[in-house]
Amino acid sequence: MSTLSDGLRLSFGTLTVLPAGVPGRVDRVVGGWAMGLAPGVGVVVGGVAAGVVALVQLVPPGAGMLAAVVGVLVVAGLSGGLHLDGLADFADALGSRRDRETMLRIMKQSDIGPFGVVAIVGVLLLDVAALTACVQAGFGWQAVLIATVASRLTLPWSCRTSIPAARPDGLGTVVAATVRPTTATLVTALTLAATIALTWLHTTSIGQLTGAAAAVLLAVATSFLTGRQATKKLGGTTGDVLGATVELALPVALVTLALTV
Repeated sequence: MSTLSDGLRLSFGTLTVLPAGVPGRVDRVVGGWAMGLAPGVGVVVGGVAAGVVALVQLVPPGAGMLAAVVGVLVVAGLSGGLHLDGLADFADALGSRRDRETMLRIMKQSDIGPFGVVAIVGVLLLDVAALTACVQAGFGWQAVLIATVASRLTLPWSCRTSIPAARPDGLGTVVAATVRPTTATLVTALTLAATIALTWLHTTSIGQLTGAAAAVLLAVATSFLTGRQATKKLGGTTGDVLGATVELALPVALVTLALTV
């Protein structure tokens, strides 16, 4: 149980700004638990954002875009902006088109370059636009909850045993290659079941149920694409790559939901 609780603390401590306590130990076993529990962290973050979206929707005369903006900001705020920072660093590194060592050095720098700015602005615009469409379709709080969980579902897949750490230090060394594919598959199955059940409470439309499932699966696919690029360009994953994957998967899930609700 101590390993599970340490993994839970590490998961909340690295993925949110919420008080979680200090893990009793931090090693690769605990790191694997932390990444496997990441969708559960998404439930908490997405649940808070969903509640806020539902409350803002009560503001007359139907503040769809306002609800979407606030919902996206809540998700980013509870995550401490760390995933957005990772996205910017990863975008700047890939945009430089330099050698592996130079790209890793760019990712460690504290400044944000033009590719990073474009990446952050782009994903936030997509998040707001897609969530606005979902709110207007009456599927707002459900969409932000589903998408937030789906985006965190990328982490066990991004940390599966076939993807090594790109550098010998940092978060990547603790969590890279720690999650077995069978574990990631089980977590995905649970997430899919919960997503379909939540959508079923809203509608029995086969199209919308399929769209909700597709949002989860396409988020997972994002982790495969990002992981492949990271392995090819950097030799493995880093904390920034993991954050970038989360931020890329969020608009993928939201856009999918917006197109199918």
